[in-house]
Amino acid sequence: MRVLVVEDEASLREALKTELTAAGYSVDLAADGEEGLYAALEYPIDVAIVDLGLPKLSGLEVIRRLRARGKTYGVLILTARDRWQDKVEGLSAGADDYVAKPFHFAEVQARLSALLRRSGGWASARLACGPVELDTRAQTVSVNGAPVELTSFEYRILEHLMLRAGEVISKTDLTERLYEQDFDRDSNVVEVLVGRLRRKLDPDDSLKPIETLRGRGYRLSLPRRPA
Repeated sequence: MRVLVVEDEASLREALKTELTAAGYSVDLAADGEEGLYAALEYPIDVAIVDLGLPKLSGLEVIRRLRARGKTYGVLILTARDRWQDKVEGLSAGADDYVAKPFHFAEVQARLSALLRRSGGWASARLACGPVELDTRAQTVSVNGAPVELTSFEYRILEHLMLRAGEVISKTDLTERLYEQDFDRDSNVVEVLVGRLRRKLDPDDSLKPIETLRGRGYRLSLPRRPA
């Protein structure tokens, strides 16, 4: 999953990047509201963390403008303001949730995971499609109850496909979810990773969990079910 962090405090911005990267996210950073709005509109973001007290353009204005441009992904506000009116104003501007500073990273991660699940129509931290189960908290995967060991990139691809189960996801879209904007990308990497993922989930080729739609991308073909 790809997360945008818009935060002007350099130490906090870098700390969030370190923690989020370790948690398996691809992270884009912006240090002010104008830079943040550009990234929020131009990059294929899955979820954004936006500080309210930003230079050049306030966090509230960033959120209002990206919603006005039709961006519907989840937005988590970071705020040092403890008045309930400020929180209401942020939610009214189009944010989905907020965390007050100072905060524990575990809370930020939990709220981001919840926003991502809700955006894909999932209510639980455990995603289940056919016999495949993915636990977004523990970052574990199993097939018919047996654990499957995945690399970080393989896990990211499967998580994105399962969150959007039934939807066609382009190779470009998957690539954007794997790498930050300044990373040197190889267009063949996704094909290799999907091939490895298929073999790990379906070693005897009986399940066929991931469809390839020529010229369009990939789709998780297994039906959703309660975890």
